[in-house]
Amino acid sequence: MKPLELLSPAKNLECGLAAINHGADAVYIGAPHFSARATAGNSVEDIEQLVKYAHRFRAKVLVALNTVLTDQQLPQAERLIKQVYEAGADALIVQDMGILKLDIPPIALHASTQTDNRDLEKIKFLEKSGFSRIVLARELSLTEIENIRKETTVELEAFVHGALCVSYSGQCYISQAMCGRSANRGECAQFCRLPYDLVDSAGNTLIKNRHLLSLKDLNLSERLEDLIQAGITSFKIEGRMKDVGYVKNVTAYYRKRLDDILENKSEYKKSSVGKTTFFFEPNPYKSFNRGFTDYFITGRQDDIIQPNTPKFLGECVGTVLKTGKNSFEQSTETKINNGDGLCYINKEGVLDGFRANRVENGLIYLSEGTVPDAGAVIYRNFDADFEKRLQQKTAERKVLVDMLFEETAEGFLLRMTDEDEIVAELRLKSEKQQAAKPEQALENIKSQLSKLGNTIYKVRSFTFNLSQPYFIPNSLLSEWRRQAVEELDHVRDEKYERQLRKSADEAFFPLKQLSYLGNVTNELSRAFYLEHGVESIQQGFEMKKQENVPLMFCRHCIKHTMGWCPKKNKEVKLDEPLFLKNKGQMYKLDFDCKKCEMRVSIL
Repeated sequence: MKPLELLSPAKNLECGLAAINHGADAVYIGAPHFSARATAGNSVEDIEQLVKYAHRFRAKVLVALNTVLTDQQLPQAERLIKQVYEAGADALIVQDMGILKLDIPPIALHASTQTDNRDLEKIKFLEKSGFSRIVLARELSLTEIENIRKETTVELEAFVHGALCVSYSGQCYISQAMCGRSANRGECAQFCRLPYDLVDSAGNTLIKNRHLLSLKDLNLSERLEDLIQAGITSFKIEGRMKDVGYVKNVTAYYRKRLDDILENKSEYKKSSVGKTTFFFEPNPYKSFNRGFTDYFITGRQDDIIQPNTPKFLGECVGTVLKTGKNSFEQSTETKINNGDGLCYINKEGVLDGFRANRVENGLIYLSEGTVPDAGAVIYRNFDADFEKRLQQKTAERKVLVDMLFEETAEGFLLRMTDEDEIVAELRLKSEKQQAAKPEQALENIKSQLSKLGNTIYKVRSFTFNLSQPYFIPNSLLSEWRRQAVEELDHVRDEKYERQLRKSADEAFFPLKQLSYLGNVTNELSRAFYLEHGVESIQQGFEMKKQENVPLMFCRHCIKHTMGWCPKKNKEVKLDEPLFLKNKGQMYKLDFDCKKCEMRVSIL
């Protein structure tokens, strides 16, 4: 059976443990330095602790070290990779090809989405260069993924949920150009989330103060089967900056979705072990999102941006019917609770919000903020009861074991066999005392040996093989149970096998010239590309700022979103070029209709 992996984010150790407990088959977490979320680094000690816990469920820990590096940073990165490997990490997610020329241990390598993985020939090159997995660009369609799968054998990972960058990953330089904060170094200033005016070449404002580059969040929960058929085996949830509540809720939601699929597909299995029981009903609409889109998975869509706000609107819960001094009544079947966070788009088109101080006789009272006008659509972006539930124990994950208790010549044998058929046996020398109450004695043995509540195990079946019932003191049964669990832990730890790095084959990069888009920022990266057939290499944008070049490369197209696509509406006449304007700064838009791409440059 082919394993399928649910891959969850971990801002820190707490989030990583929660992800595992809520059904993740793997977790990705930032290294202490050089991850694409500069503020989400973790100590090697925390990574090691997470690894030990994850491996007990045969779940993997992938460490993100996916920024571009300078020559001065390479020695530190080399030391760090060795430490991460010694901590037990299963794979390293990288962007900088200079890492492949460092003296590093045989840890498996995954090509980060920051390496801009949308071109088949490039993906084939990365596969031959020793990468075990390719993290595909978010913009790809099912057809494009299928084509990549047909031509490669490397593992394919796809994002299925979370925030979307408007530019192809690894190809956005606007933050570096405007304020010296590089997205390729995990310091993006998120210019895509700002409000802009859209202005034509005659100076006319076509659209005013809207978030024209701010995409909705990805949600492919209804497309998981399609992705499986297309060849995806790892399903990635974005969110290494998200809190533990988000990780719990979204991981649980996708675990349930995938489990439903696996029940009906005998050719697939989950890539870890352990049955997860949930004590709440997950709902992705209750965790931070900007509205949802399936992006380009089935082709170009019109409704992929959230123009009103880059913040969390939440669930629509009604419309204001009438207002009072500090209260209002709304049309809703949704129960609003004291402490709920509510918001709306005001008359100026700006997000406004407040907490429900109390709800009484159908009226919602505000403790502060402005009462919304009649007709305003109300959203709930903080469900007090749901958040309170998330703070409690929300899941339990157990490895199922079959237990056998049988008689031997010298006493008894206790055997535990886990889901992977890993066996631990204890041969116990003991006197045999005939039970005065046979049925009660057998039930007590089973009950005492099955008490695994404070371990990661749960008894799936219990079998006796005795010539007759025996009386055994509870204290002795408890001690045997403890020893058996320790032995099973030990055997399972010894049998865990890490995937090692693939050997590289002879490969030639599909381009002879690399521009700043190659993100080459150190001499080892340069040497790597030269060895693989590249003849001319520009320095990366972080090392040498390029003038008059595109800073964003987007599959999102403002003209298409506004209904002005010349392929679909030839009657629309625009004074081009078009510009985005924010606080006096102008950005030029160029439209490559042949590639169906939009590019953003500084004017």
